[in-house]
Amino acid sequence: MGSKDVQVCNIALDTRIFRSRTWERLKFEVEYGLSRGTTANSFLIEADKTALIDPPGESFTEIFLSALSARIDLKKIDYVILGHINPNRAFTLNRLIQLAPQITFIVSNTGAKSLREIFENSYSETVKDYSLNIISIKNDYQLNLGKEHQLDFITTPNPRYPDQLLTFDKKTDIFYTDKLFGSHVCGDQIFDEGWQVYFEDRRYYFDCVIAPYSNQVSKALEKIKPFSALVYAPSHGPLVKYGLHELTGLYSQWLSAQQNQTLNVALVYASAYGNTAILANAIARGVTKAGVRVESINAEFAASEEIKEAITTCDGFIFGSPTLGGHAPTQIQSALGVALATADRNKIVGVFGSYGWSGEAIDLLESKFKDGGYRFGFDTIRVKFKPTEAILKTCEEAGTDFAQALKKRKKALKSKESAASNTLTARTEQALGRIIGSLSIVTTQREELKGAMVASWVSQATFTPPGLTIAVAKERAIESLLPIGSHFVLNILEEGKHIDLMKHFLKPFAPGEDRFVNINWETADNGSPILTDALAYLECEVKNRLECGDHWVLYAIATQGKLLSETGITAIHHRKSGTHY
Repeated sequence: MGSKDVQVCNIALDTRIFRSRTWERLKFEVEYGLSRGTTANSFLIEADKTALIDPPGESFTEIFLSALSARIDLKKIDYVILGHINPNRAFTLNRLIQLAPQITFIVSNTGAKSLREIFENSYSETVKDYSLNIISIKNDYQLNLGKEHQLDFITTPNPRYPDQLLTFDKKTDIFYTDKLFGSHVCGDQIFDEGWQVYFEDRRYYFDCVIAPYSNQVSKALEKIKPFSALVYAPSHGPLVKYGLHELTGLYSQWLSAQQNQTLNVALVYASAYGNTAILANAIARGVTKAGVRVESINAEFAASEEIKEAITTCDGFIFGSPTLGGHAPTQIQSALGVALATADRNKIVGVFGSYGWSGEAIDLLESKFKDGGYRFGFDTIRVKFKPTEAILKTCEEAGTDFAQALKKRKKALKSKESAASNTLTARTEQALGRIIGSLSIVTTQREELKGAMVASWVSQATFTPPGLTIAVAKERAIESLLPIGSHFVLNILEEGKHIDLMKHFLKPFAPGEDRFVNINWETADNGSPILTDALAYLECEVKNRLECGDHWVLYAIATQGKLLSETGITAIHHRKSGTHY
């Protein structure tokens, strides 16, 4: 099996899927963080007219076009339908139009503008030699391919994909959903038989890609409702058939949970080459995992009134900008003016951005907010060129720190409630606090990323296999490093020798800071750090995760372990209340 290939299969009458696959992590973006590979799904409908839907990006251009041309004369393709357009996909489109100049692109109105701009800037020779035939869709639109394949097009814009276009085929009841209902996971399954095995992949994808745009995606789901879809065909991952109704319901549930959060952050950004947008997505992921809603706003497509409304109603706001010719883009400068004229000076702010040769735009934003007397929720993030995985992890942690700062501020501002030590609630909390657990440090490492946390909610769960559970707060930095299949070490602390390790790992760490400086450790067989001053350790693999309120409960199998002290006893944590650790 090579690292990349194209899987081709009939999925319905006159309809084939071309799954461009990679088992390796395709990009350093937070949505690919589970590192389970991905598929770029393209579709071919061959009726009286032929339509190609969503050809893949540059990573798959050669193998995709080879697989496609082996199965159809490219000159017979009438339409290329694009769920969204970006420079990465345009690379493939440029090659395709040279091989099949007769094609007509079908895109949203916003997508048509982007398509023309990308070709004029990057493929001017193609524009000169070939005409760009484009059908741009402002609202909804229908196209009859013959043989009863009538396509309905539905525009569902959001800040990350302002040009998103969905397609429904009435003949096959397949809904081509672009970024909705996708997941980054690679395998041989085309459909989602045993759909529950994809729960974590789909939830993670939702949290990274969908959650920051909950308002717009909720509107998209309303548009989808009238269609009797039997299959969702997203751009990534297995097609949704067996778990269609369940996943639709889960999306509604997850979106509702996002919209009902009591705290919210306005994340305003622009991105010249996509790098600042990648940073924005990682920060948004950190904010949402901490239980705070994000409203992401792409300043390039947002009206000033929309930005003003978001800044006015949010609890804190974050600005991100590239630097173009030594300046911030005009849209960011305008949004900055709106924020400075509108926002309460007590709101918490943050600044980030990517740049090539200089970072004046980032300096401008930081200085303006400092001069305005705003308090920062994290240190300003400056990234030169394309971010690495380590930088994205830093951005995620910065987003979590920002959310926690909002929570602390809300708690400080909240009026003190009368003591209720004799109430049923208080008595229950006191009783819950009497549950004790061993004090441990969970450590893990994935490539250059290391993580650690103090854990006291640990319990043996099974004899055969030897299993245990650990509760991990959603806002913990280590949480995103512990998906199903990941490895970690549970370092069990020794009574009388645990204080120094506890103090070290309980102190606040800056985003991206190395947790293991001045700590004695060595590498376990599973690649995670073993704390050599612990009482004992267990090397573990995460087998399952259960979402429980504000925590994830991990079920893990202990693959091997060792006592490091024969005479020591386990350090235990005693609490007085069940409301905190």
